[in-house]
Amino acid sequence: MTTPTTETAPTRREWLALAVLSIGLGLIVLDGTIVGVALPAIIGDLGLDLTDAQWVNSLYAVILAALLLSTGKLADRWGRKRLFLAGLVVFMAGSLMAALSADAGMLIVARAVQAVGAALIMPSTLSTVNAVFRGRYRAAAFGVWGAVISGAAAVGPLAGGALTQWTSWHWIFLVNLPLGALVLVAALLTVPETRGSAQRPGADVDGAMLSALGFGALVFAVIEGPDLGWWTPKAELSIFGWIWPADAPISIVPVALAVAALALTLFVIWERHREKVRRSALLNLHLFSYSTFSWGNITAAMVAVGEFAIIFVLPLYLINALGLDVMGAGLVLAAMAVGAFLSGAAARHLAARFGSPGTVLIGLGLEVVGVVAVALLLSASSPGWLVAIPLTVYGLGLGLASAQLTGTVLRDIPVEVSGQGSATQSTVRQIGSALGTAFAGAALSIALALTLPRSLDAAGITGTAADQLAESTRQSAGTMITQLRAQGDASALGDQTTAAVNALSAGFADATRWSLLIAAAFLLLGLIGALRLRRASETGRSVPE
Repeated sequence: MTTPTTETAPTRREWLALAVLSIGLGLIVLDGTIVGVALPAIIGDLGLDLTDAQWVNSLYAVILAALLLSTGKLADRWGRKRLFLAGLVVFMAGSLMAALSADAGMLIVARAVQAVGAALIMPSTLSTVNAVFRGRYRAAAFGVWGAVISGAAAVGPLAGGALTQWTSWHWIFLVNLPLGALVLVAALLTVPETRGSAQRPGADVDGAMLSALGFGALVFAVIEGPDLGWWTPKAELSIFGWIWPADAPISIVPVALAVAALALTLFVIWERHREKVRRSALLNLHLFSYSTFSWGNITAAMVAVGEFAIIFVLPLYLINALGLDVMGAGLVLAAMAVGAFLSGAAARHLAARFGSPGTVLIGLGLEVVGVVAVALLLSASSPGWLVAIPLTVYGLGLGLASAQLTGTVLRDIPVEVSGQGSATQSTVRQIGSALGTAFAGAALSIALALTLPRSLDAAGITGTAADQLAESTRQSAGTMITQLRAQGDASALGDQTTAAVNALSAGFADATRWSLLIAAAFLLLGLIGALRLRRASETGRSVPE
């Protein structure tokens, strides 16, 4: 059982520290979603293809997922404030690199540096909150932490749209520099230093390598599958001079999936061995004996998959298929932020009546309804306001679920391992967000290969030229539609341009619908997990004997 803790009212400085930590967290969550609405502009400026675009979005989450377990352990050992400050410095350096990027490779590397900084920041914030706040004050602090995640994730597209339209896409990264500097100074003055209890000997280097290899290989396979082939090779893969040929007997994708399965299986076995021999382990598997922790993490992963699938696909649809400018797309997507902020404020009152697990259930129900409604309503000619209405419903659910899920997952975890507990939860969220972008991109790519030729054929545009047009549109993640719309009859298609734009937009809308239904399926799985979470909480099986 967890040791009872006295409930002491936090000091004014500790409340200020919560605000500073939340703003620091908001910066890195915002950076995970702010890129989405600016992505079409980045694609056009730097010449990215769909796979590059997915990596710009996903690599941030992949590296976060790969490092969070390690950095959570470091936070417990070296001090959470120290890692938070170091993370801010690294994150700002990566932001500057991203803003100065002149090609896809440099931008992807810069996103990797940002992710390293974010991996130092994220577990440090949550574990500090878990260590400083007690009782009903801890519940309020977790509510703030969860609301910041949902609010920052939802407001990212609006901020990205405003900065891209009124300045340039470079400013979605440059804005992190002054904000990060302010957070750095404020953290030095307000955030207390906390550490975990006495540590076991040794550093789990093997565990860190196995987890990074497993998670990285999994996301790589999902992202590259549509272009490289799920079983038979469709194209050559070249990485730093090493080549997997297009005439190989099998695609590299199933090989990557096998590597992921093997590495993650060995990781679990290795972590059990470390626990058995009483050595320091990257992942404390004993945490999963808490039912609320296990089911809460499953729910959080499914929610993250659905959330980031939506954030990746919708900006591409709004800008390319509907023809909105980046600010218009940002305003439509801001409906999620409006809903999240409204429900985030109300979540505490609902939790008082229905309990935190019950509030999570209500939130996930609203999320599923909102996403399915968006999928059913969107077309090549849907007005933006019509898409925004169900997105508001989705945002309401997102605010309720995120604000209460964090506290529920960690409520029974002892303070002395809160760094590992929070890092594990953050890792699960980041794996979900990486897979969300990967699954959405894969679903969109597969669906576009079917819907675009069909739409062009229905419009009377056939032959080799139509096949090339459909493939160019798929590879450019729809940016070809925007280019044709801007060229008008001056394009190579001449007076067929308008018909082609309409057909491609209709095909893109159909493919987006399939991607959103995939997202809804994951949210439905999250709803099932939340039902089990509530049952575990109510039957008193949340804490191990």
